[in-house]
Amino acid sequence: MAEEINQQRRRFMGVAALTVAAAQLGVIGTSVAQAATPTAARVPTIAPGTNTSFGTIKQIDAGLLNVGYAELGASDAPPVILLHGWPYDIYTYVDVAPLLAAAGYRVIVPYLRGYGTTRFLSDKTLRNGQQSAIASDIVALMDALKIEKALIGGCDWGARTACIIAALWPERCKALVSVSGYLIGSQEANKAPLPPKAELAWWYQFYFATERGRAGYEQYRSEFAKLIWQLASPKWNFDDATFNRSAAAFENPDHVDITIHNYRWRISAAEGERKYDELEARLAKFPVIGVPAITLEGDANGAPHPQPEAYAKKFSGKYEHRLITGGIGHNLPQEAPQAFAQAVVDVDRF
Repeated sequence: MAEEINQQRRRFMGVAALTVAAAQLGVIGTSVAQAATPTAARVPTIAPGTNTSFGTIKQIDAGLLNVGYAELGASDAPPVILLHGWPYDIYTYVDVAPLLAAAGYRVIVPYLRGYGTTRFLSDKTLRNGQQSAIASDIVALMDALKIEKALIGGCDWGARTACIIAALWPERCKALVSVSGYLIGSQEANKAPLPPKAELAWWYQFYFATERGRAGYEQYRSEFAKLIWQLASPKWNFDDATFNRSAAAFENPDHVDITIHNYRWRISAAEGERKYDELEARLAKFPVIGVPAITLEGDANGAPHPQPEAYAKKFSGKYEHRLITGGIGHNLPQEAPQAFAQAVVDVDRF
């Protein structure tokens, strides 16, 4: 009963904080009025690029890693973990995180292995980029932070990781927000060839399968990432300052190794680690996700992605898909932070 009262209090305080944040951001009229009750809480309007820093980055030993992460909000508030993709970093959520903190959440945004200030604890650890290894990192992070259960959101690699945790560790995932839907894959499924146009969209995967591709990514990682941003989000007019803030994360000494291994592993051009075999066997069956979920897609996503009708049946709990319009590309949380943050608030009320 005490915990229920505390949760109700947090939700009330979160709605109150949303109202204050809305006033500070210049949101007036209906949006503020809708935030007057917990069941109709609305995230205030925010222009993408409003925030340019997370402030201090924290570090914690978790599993195989010393993880760098941003944290916003009260330490006893309901936790939300937000996961970035490739080639992006925690700045994917630089506008989302303060909105959710103002709504009454504790927001954790970690650098994945191979990014930013996250480092392996041992030089002997394989720089493994396979999907189950990255998901295991986040479970270990939750253990280190003593977070029993969290709402988890993600984009690109982060969406895949969030889906894996929701599928394999549902007791750790309160609810899910996933950009581009159900992204769990398998080596066996990836052996089947795609139509030529679809294969073309994965050009970098085949480039990375060669040593020339590895050397090219090592030498031109910043130029490569900027090209991917442009192709994946053709209508996102990001400036150099926005890109450069994220590009710094790619200077991580393990970044190239993790990236190359990830894409080679997908097409069986590199082996994974035996300790993850059992997890990968379960993922190869494409498990259904039973936690409440909202999937999002931008109307101008230029990256390879499945269609919503192809994955809707993979969600057996309360589920909703949202198409975000306005020229929104692959990096949806950074391009449309209000829509992503709203999805988090809404799925928590499912």
